[in-house]
Amino acid sequence: MTRTTVSPKRRSLTKTAKPSSNAFQAVQAHIYKLYQRMSREVPAYKAFLKKNRFVKDLVNSAADITHIPPTNKNNYLRDYKYKDLFWGGALATPHIMTSTSGSTGEPFYFARSHAIDEQSALVHERFFLQSSLSKTKPTLVIVCFGMGVWIGGLITYQAFQLLGKRGHPISVITPGINKTEIFKILRLLAPQYDQIILAGYPPFIKDVIDEAAEKGISLKGYRMALLFAAEAFSEHFRDYISKKAGIKNALTDTMNIYGTADLGTMAAETPLSILVRRIAGADTELFAKLFGSINKTPTLAQFNPTFTSFEESNGELLISGDSAMPLIRYAIGDNGGVYAFERIASLFKEHGIDLAKEMRDAKIEPSLAKLPFVYVYERSDLSTTLYGLQIYPETIKETLLQEVFAPFVTGRFTLVTKYDDQHDQYLEINIELRSEKEASKTFSSQLLAEIVKDLKQKNGEFSELAKFLGERAEPHLIFWPHEDPLYFRRDIKQKWVIRTQ
Repeated sequence: MTRTTVSPKRRSLTKTAKPSSNAFQAVQAHIYKLYQRMSREVPAYKAFLKKNRFVKDLVNSAADITHIPPTNKNNYLRDYKYKDLFWGGALATPHIMTSTSGSTGEPFYFARSHAIDEQSALVHERFFLQSSLSKTKPTLVIVCFGMGVWIGGLITYQAFQLLGKRGHPISVITPGINKTEIFKILRLLAPQYDQIILAGYPPFIKDVIDEAAEKGISLKGYRMALLFAAEAFSEHFRDYISKKAGIKNALTDTMNIYGTADLGTMAAETPLSILVRRIAGADTELFAKLFGSINKTPTLAQFNPTFTSFEESNGELLISGDSAMPLIRYAIGDNGGVYAFERIASLFKEHGIDLAKEMRDAKIEPSLAKLPFVYVYERSDLSTTLYGLQIYPETIKETLLQEVFAPFVTGRFTLVTKYDDQHDQYLEINIELRSEKEASKTFSSQLLAEIVKDLKQKNGEFSELAKFLGERAEPHLIFWPHEDPLYFRRDIKQKWVIRTQ
């Protein structure tokens, strides 16, 4: 057992500027139209407004939507009869059921309409058309999301199936998270196709790409694109995985989706949003202007406000969208903000950056969509504490991707705050080793030193804490065998943090 520490700066989300005219008007109009229908046709919502003593006269136009009381799981979804959450209070409408993961409590079962699947297909179609993949050559989509009651696998399968029906040369296979089947597919079926799209949870796709090389399966002979969802990741991660997969243009050939069981595919990265985040990540002042003085890496995506609309309220995102179970001004539990394209371009200009020129230089101008942007940080409860400081996983993720460490560790870990025999608090980092690898004392010491160094550089509060506590501020590193079931089961999302209090 070795020692090491984590601790990003305390998060302080700044109030985001509203999107400019056209984009914000579209958001307002969508929410207002949805409000009018729901207040008439959804029994639970009518009861919700009555319970909150809502005065209908406060909302007479789209400009008045901020008067509508926000909803959430506790004050709305769990507070009324299940059937009353549907249009007309009826379950007899055709819909598809999926479940939340239940990571923050009991799972909730969401129903979505066919319209949500059509909207998701449009997002996936845009990705395919904007990518560098040939639009006429046979393409195999390998869906590596879980295929159970969760939304990721099923909605991805349905989206690409709809693309096939529209005439795109796309075939779909759904091994889910069964690695044995995935590697069989890559070895026996994939060579029959000119192109591959791998779709899955980012750490799992990293597993597949890393382990394929170890098994003698070369992916670099294919034209490949990667589709992710369910978790934010850094540009360092994007570059790492793109290089391993032989992807030459990460702007066009990778996409991270911001989706939920609640409303399906709500927003997605575009070549433009990736470019914006990359440029901002290299400019500290611009990054702070866009995203606030925060250490976490946000997902920056674009959305169609006629599908799902986003608002920002005191640093928290509210979503509104029509489905079998419509939601309006719904607090999903994520932090973030909303920008119009024009505001993003203006902020860049203020920092001496011509966004239009950057797009031309990156050769993504044809992919321009002047849709509004949403940026999102992972759930506010995905952190632990050390001596009162908030500790997030981002810094450790980056350290483990370094070339000196990546051949030995998978990049997965779990943070836990614990107490020793003297009741002193310390941070434990449980790290997964690659298959058939071990962590020597030298390796452990090197990794510990690098984590501490990175934490001190990127987290001012941790740096101050380390001055007073010395080695006691350093976390304990514990290395686990590959896919050990205690922290590293592959049938569930990776738990980067386990809170014990």
